[in-house]
Amino acid sequence: MSHISNHYCSLLKLWCESQNQNQIKKLHCFILKTIANPETFLLNNLIYAYSKLNNTGYARQVFEEIPQPNQFSWNTILSVYSKSGNLSRMLDVFNRMPKRDGVSWNLIISGYASRGLAIDALEAYKLMLEDGGMSLNRITFSTMLILSSDNGWIRMSRQIHGQIVKWGFESYVFVGSPLVDMYAKAGFIYEAEKVFNELPERNVVMYNTMIMGFLRSGMVRESKILFQDMPERDSISWTTMITGLTQNGLDREALVLFRRMRLEGLPIDQFTFGSILTACGGLRAIEEGKQLHAYIVRTYHSENVFVGSALVDMYSKCRNIKYAETSFCRMPNKNIVSWTAMVVGYGQNGFSEEAVKAFCDMQRNGVEPDDFTLGSVISSCANLASLEEGAQFHGRALVSGLISFITVSNALVTLYGKCGSIEESHRLFDEMSVKDEVSWTALVSGYAQFGKATETIHLFEKMLEHGLQPDGVTFVGVLSACSRAGLVDKGKVYFESMVKEHGITPILDHFTCMIDLFSRSGRLVEAKDFIQKMPCTPDSIGWATLLSSCRTHGNMEIGKWAAESLLELDPENPASYVLLTSMYAAKENWVEVAQLRRAMRDRGVRKEPGCSWIKYKNRVHIFSADDKSSPFSDEIYAELEKLNAKMIDEGYVPDVTHVMHRVEESDKIKLLNHHSERLAIAFGLIFIPPGIPIRVVKNLRVCGDCHSATKIISKITQREILVRDAVRFHLFKDGKCSCGDFW
Repeated sequence: MSHISNHYCSLLKLWCESQNQNQIKKLHCFILKTIANPETFLLNNLIYAYSKLNNTGYARQVFEEIPQPNQFSWNTILSVYSKSGNLSRMLDVFNRMPKRDGVSWNLIISGYASRGLAIDALEAYKLMLEDGGMSLNRITFSTMLILSSDNGWIRMSRQIHGQIVKWGFESYVFVGSPLVDMYAKAGFIYEAEKVFNELPERNVVMYNTMIMGFLRSGMVRESKILFQDMPERDSISWTTMITGLTQNGLDREALVLFRRMRLEGLPIDQFTFGSILTACGGLRAIEEGKQLHAYIVRTYHSENVFVGSALVDMYSKCRNIKYAETSFCRMPNKNIVSWTAMVVGYGQNGFSEEAVKAFCDMQRNGVEPDDFTLGSVISSCANLASLEEGAQFHGRALVSGLISFITVSNALVTLYGKCGSIEESHRLFDEMSVKDEVSWTALVSGYAQFGKATETIHLFEKMLEHGLQPDGVTFVGVLSACSRAGLVDKGKVYFESMVKEHGITPILDHFTCMIDLFSRSGRLVEAKDFIQKMPCTPDSIGWATLLSSCRTHGNMEIGKWAAESLLELDPENPASYVLLTSMYAAKENWVEVAQLRRAMRDRGVRKEPGCSWIKYKNRVHIFSADDKSSPFSDEIYAELEKLNAKMIDEGYVPDVTHVMHRVEESDKIKLLNHHSERLAIAFGLIFIPPGIPIRVVKNLRVCGDCHSATKIISKITQREILVRDAVRFHLFKDGKCSCGDFW
């Protein structure tokens, strides 16, 4: 090679690194003008330079000008087409090659693999073996192991392992690392460990791969030991451990390890920040999260989209939606992950309307939803009981094809169940090609909320027959269905089987269901007995459940015990005051009523005002008791007067025991007539066309008098009225309620 050619090659390398295509083209022209027969070595370097700049046209032109291309020339032009994805040209060059070596075969295999053509890559590998196998090298085996692992070809991976041993490559670290990774990903962790231990030499990449394998398999202890035994650790080693600890639910340990990593002075990248922010979110450690946020700003990572999305997720999980919003708004660039974090954050924190709005903003910004985002916004519609909006997202799922994803289908089953369309929910469930535990639980919970105990239990038993393992949420549905249907003995059996047969440790939700099961059926002494035997104290919902049933069944003694326990647990919870007041008012003990109200006033305790809402023409109309703020108030109250007259003719007698005020009988009747759900129902009767069910949502439990009144209204108007209160669904039709008057 001449001195001048060597000089030109150095210039090509320099300009290639600086992406200076103009200078390379000028040098190319100069070579053609000044050198009659350029050396093949120089032309090979020109091809390589053009390939690095993605200029396949010029690279091919230079190759065609070489009178006698050598092996390097052929491999260089083959590399151009392999990396650019021009597979037809790649195959043409490969077929024209007078001789092929390991580099040639590897380029063909990687060319197919990089374009997702795994079968073609495998066929090329088989042809390489048929060619004698002499060209096989560590890159071949590494590429094929990664390809087989990514495609779940376990049998093929084992065959490749056998060929690695046969050709003597088992001691190569470059081959050992993907081999360990392949076995670990496939769940064969002990085979992965065997390969790792048998390697005579291990580098930091090998250690990181083995640690990741242990952590994926839940073998935290083994990963810690290996981490401690590492002769040297890089940033990836620490990040792998932090991520793995977080994924195994050891968030506190992840935080401790992160502090150690900082003390080591190692560089922290976006992946480390993402994992440690996840740990803060899991712990709801907002103070640590804020400190980490400040560190992120100081190290100039705040504009990274991956880190920004993790910050939104962390603040959302820490129940600080304002900080999540601020972090989201400050992100200069947002991708689907960022938007999904915000949509999910709103939904998890009870801001369902904001979740729907954020989803619409995302679409306006040209970001297409994935299955997780769409599933999340449908779940928010379910929480709002917004069937109209949910149905629109259902349509989008059908058009986009995202309905084929189980996350979206499960969300739709939940949506229709929570909106009272249990038949539609079941139809969607039946249409699902794949069902998991969440699918079954969604339908079980939907029937349970409707109080359809027989259907709930039948579904649950069918779920078990299909070999699916119910979780705690499934049992909440089953137990609540038994409670709402008064199936006390059945509920007791399921509670015992949950612990003994399915190994699920009961949490407060399950204990509350059992308290409700006994209390609702009037077995208050058993409820008290159950509470006294519980390993933990009931929460405010559990005590309020018992107290509410004491009011219904008139048990003053246990009612006082429940109220005192609730006051001790949560002095500012209005339920104890309100329910006790109701019990005393029913017995016309106005002295006690006055004392309780005075205590509420002195302690600054305020009763949550009851309200009901109904959606009409994409607008939510909200009503409170005796509300006259609606522009349609005159029409609503006139409708109620007409209804009351017809109801009395049907034998309706107002139950004034539900009025907690010491007023005249006529005033009590008036107060009952103007409860929020009745105002919403009257609105629906006026504006919602016949044949369409009237759907009302109430934030509190429907009172007994309104329940009786709504049954009669459904009969005299011949309308279906669906009321979703704080406890369950009530479908009123032809003078009857789906709950069978047991709620």
